[in-house]
Amino acid sequence: MSRTIEAVVAGHICLDIIPTLASQDLAFEPGKMREVGPVVLSTGGAVSNTGLALHKLGIQTRLMGKVGADQFGQIVLDIVRAHGSDLAEGIIRAPGEVTAYTLVLSPRGAGHMFLHCPGCNDTFGADDVDYDTLKAARLFHFGYPPLMKRLIERSGAELADVFMRARATGVTASLDMCMPDLRGYAGAVDWPEVISTTLPYVDIYLPSLEETLVMLGPDKYQAFVEKPGGLTVSAVAELLPGIATELLSMGPAIIGLKLGRMGLYLRTGTVKRLLSMGRARPSMIESWAERELWSPCFKADVVGTTGAGDAAIAGFFAALLRGQSPKDCMTMACAVGACNVEAADALSGLLSWEQTQARLQAGWARSELPLDQAGWKKDARTGVWRSSTDSARAADN
Repeated sequence: MSRTIEAVVAGHICLDIIPTLASQDLAFEPGKMREVGPVVLSTGGAVSNTGLALHKLGIQTRLMGKVGADQFGQIVLDIVRAHGSDLAEGIIRAPGEVTAYTLVLSPRGAGHMFLHCPGCNDTFGADDVDYDTLKAARLFHFGYPPLMKRLIERSGAELADVFMRARATGVTASLDMCMPDLRGYAGAVDWPEVISTTLPYVDIYLPSLEETLVMLGPDKYQAFVEKPGGLTVSAVAELLPGIATELLSMGPAIIGLKLGRMGLYLRTGTVKRLLSMGRARPSMIESWAERELWSPCFKADVVGTTGAGDAAIAGFFAALLRGQSPKDCMTMACAVGACNVEAADALSGLLSWEQTQARLQAGWARSELPLDQAGWKKDARTGVWRSSTDSARAADN
């Protein structure tokens, strides 16, 4: 390919079908009809949500995924190509297979719910990744393996193979999860074994807190959701250091945990581990080593939350690939995530890199987090908190 590729985003892709829902009341009764607004058709999944967001943020990006040779597959390709004619070059069209789709129920002011058909994502395997393309890229990001059956069979052996082969090209390898359907096939998967097999080949791991608890063991997740008092900032602050330490011990250099309305938590490894990250490793390595940071969300008029975590990841990578500090990468992650929730679909609310920066520089307010009670200190310039054990470097601005 003639142009430089900064990022390749691979994994799960689907068609999102999003009816407009004005009310939070979604009680359905047999034989009754509920009136809704116009439908939005959008591509969904990590490939689309993170990949197209990166493209919108000015990063030269390629997408890798699989769709069927059906009408939904054509719609997915048309939507992707509308953003850039070359973006869909790595998307496989599989004859005789069904394109994945998701019915997204995202009422105003409430969390989203999904009815999902995985389609040909279930047959996506290690050989469906174009490793020659990765040799020209700086960053390889893979998303949503819990919705891709072949990759998580045999305790994730094929997922680990994807990352082992990717890392061999010299690219920086990143992984994002999604919440597995514990009542379906994914519920029988040994998730601790999957991540312990895969994370030795992962440089950047960016799941949500809830997903992480499932990956570390169903007992941990159940204990957390049943915690007296619910999901409080103090409960999360108490939990995060131990989880991050456990994840870092499995191999990644950077752990980012998405916390929903509480923002984004970051924990990083040693200088030695960061230096081995590949072509997208951070500049100013010293300022990234052994950090523990927490970035609150920015205030936003929430319309829908579809793809908010994927958008945040795109913001993080867009800053990382521009050589920015950990605090600035986290700030951009939360800013892009906040733009995302101001629209019903995953992309319409996003701004360009320059427009997002302008919104930040205009004094965009963050949500409040009472982290000072837990010994954290807030950076006056960025609004990002650092823990009492954070190893801040002089080069970190």
